[in-house]
Amino acid sequence: MKISYLGHATVLIETGGKKIIVDPFITGNPLAKDKFVLEQIEVDYIMITHAHQDHVLDVEELAEANPQARLISNYEIITYFSRDGIDGHPMNHGGSWDFDFGRVTMVNAWHSSSFADGTYGGNPAGFVIESEGKAIYIAGDTGLTLDMKLIPLFAKLDLAVLPIGDNFTMGPESAAVAADFVACDKVLGYHYDTFDLIKIDHQKAKETFAKAGKELILLPIGDSMEI
Repeated sequence: MKISYLGHATVLIETGGKKIIVDPFITGNPLAKDKFVLEQIEVDYIMITHAHQDHVLDVEELAEANPQARLISNYEIITYFSRDGIDGHPMNHGGSWDFDFGRVTMVNAWHSSSFADGTYGGNPAGFVIESEGKAIYIAGDTGLTLDMKLIPLFAKLDLAVLPIGDNFTMGPESAAVAADFVACDKVLGYHYDTFDLIKIDHQKAKETFAKAGKELILLPIGDSMEI
């Protein structure tokens, strides 16, 4: 399983012969917009954790460039994009589904969710993806919640992708606790540095995780890792 960091909360997962992009926000990201040509990004699935603009901005353009791609999100978000003819698979919290790349379970996130035009975006979520004998947790935008302790009951995680930018989500201290809650020692940090309000001290963040016995990985935009 290969995970590439495309900036902010956008990751590209290659597994089971498919490419899955999560929360595409590239053209509006000042740190990423000059590194990628959106129309050249090939995807089979677009996974969306919630409806905020910094997570859905590039959905329509990616779907147009990849007409075979399907959305995976909650019922409200799937319904919203279906008005533009974009095909999607609706899910809700606690539910699982076997896709052709692997199994996806939608889990709780503690945040808010609405589209830029004010349309209700349903409840925010995270995802556990199980594929090729590996399991990863995409937390989405969330604060620390005891619900995270439920995840190890059904999935042994190889990687947790956690927001660490603070202010709108967890910061490094609470994200390190979240890593403990989900019983995962390897964490890919995201949702940081994009804007002034979520800039972090990289070295301090890594030290915070190390003190908790965890490894925090901060990939440069465009870089990848394998699990």
